[in-house]
Amino acid sequence: MPVYNKLVRDLIPQVIEKSGSKFSTRVLDPSEHLIEIKNKLHEEVKEFAETGNRQDALEELADILELIHAALPIHEATYEELEKIRIAKKEKRGGFEEGIYLIEVEDV
Repeated sequence: MPVYNKLVRDLIPQVIEKSGSKFSTRVLDPSEHLIEIKNKLHEEVKEFAETGNRQDALEELADILELIHAALPIHEATYEELEKIRIAKKEKRGGFEEGIYLIEVEDV
C-alpha cells in the first residue's frame, strides 16, 4: 500500500472509499495544518511552473487559491482582508502585470 503522508482535499477519503480501497487518515492540529498547507503550496507552485497549457495552469492556480483560503482561518484572517492588503500593496508598489524584469541596480 503506497504511503502518502500529505495534505489532501477534504473529499479525497470519500473518493478513495468509493473506489473500494482501504486507507487511513487523521485530522491535523492547527500548527501541523499550517505546516502541511505550506508544504502543499510548494508542491502546487512546482506543478504550476511545470504546466504547458492553459487548462493545467488554471487547475494548479485553483489549487493554490484553495490552499490560500485554507490558510486564512489559521491566521484568523478573511479573504476580504487579504484582498485589501493585496490592493494596498499594488497601489503602493504596483502589480506584476507588465512583466518588468530587474537586471541590476547600481549602488549609490
